[in-house]
Amino acid sequence: MKRILIIGTGGTIASTKTEAGYKSVLSVDEILNLAGIKLRNGYKIDRANVLNLDSTLIQPEDWEIIAKEVFKALDEYDGIVITHGTDTLGYTASMLSFMLRNVNKPVVLTGSMLPITEKGSDAPRNLKAAIKFAMEEVAGVFVAFMDKIMLGCRASKVRALGLNAFMSINYPDVAYVKGEKILYNISKEKFRPNGEPQLDIKYDPRVVFLRIIPGLGEEVIEAIINTGYRGIVLEGYGAGGIPYRKRNLLDKIKEIAPKIPVVMTTQAIHDGVDMTKYEVGRKALETGIIPAKDMTKEATVTKLMWALGHTKDVEEVRKIMHTNYVNEIEG
Repeated sequence: MKRILIIGTGGTIASTKTEAGYKSVLSVDEILNLAGIKLRNGYKIDRANVLNLDSTLIQPEDWEIIAKEVFKALDEYDGIVITHGTDTLGYTASMLSFMLRNVNKPVVLTGSMLPITEKGSDAPRNLKAAIKFAMEEVAGVFVAFMDKIMLGCRASKVRALGLNAFMSINYPDVAYVKGEKILYNISKEKFRPNGEPQLDIKYDPRVVFLRIIPGLGEEVIEAIINTGYRGIVLEGYGAGGIPYRKRNLLDKIKEIAPKIPVVMTTQAIHDGVDMTKYEVGRKALETGIIPAKDMTKEATVTKLMWALGHTKDVEEVRKIMHTNYVNEIEG
């Protein structure tokens, strides 16, 4: 009999209506009961209520708590499901992918766009899909949403209200849940761990994400450095580039890039950055900036935090950012 652990962290899936708006208050037992999911049905479900937060309130320290809880459970359970709010689910899934090195069981995050207490909620559908996939013989961190199984470090929230809220970015959906079947797009062998599971929770949360917009001045970069941040993710235009006309961000990045890592991602959801394509990109590359390639914004931010937990040397951070650990980056 398969044994599954469901870890509750809160979110819309655990919310009910209050005078102050929807609030995360339900336990895992209450969620399962409302979803009509039995604790024993050819499998056995255990429960752990670790957090109960609107995911807007999730902080890096919470990722450490969740990672420790998952790692502790790996030897005892066949699969682990994490119920989580959708707003920061992509960040949590990405960071767990890095913190849980060589995880040897399916760890599946899910949530809902409508509270389980509301009519027509997507919570039962998503939770049942997550539990079903957690019983598969596959290793890794995944996201289950609207019958899609996505790699955790590739899942990104793309809708604020619609039920089909998550998309796998620059990577195929791993599988689909269709009735009682799991239909794979990618071989399970792709996710085979390379060694024994390790809990690697070193990170530095002092990373800022800055979107480049017309009118942004170099003094903003200076202010970020002066407040003690140790890494910057810049969201540039298109394939990646830094403005240098009238407001010269390029020279400021050139000044700081040898001292702290500056990573370039893109405003676009698909395709990633290719900084060799345009002159503005090539000039930016000359500053020492680190291209995020095809990583999601969530994976880029969390991987930079994780990298800075291991080293502050910019060239070592560059190597980590461009190393493919869990299929989060091309190559």
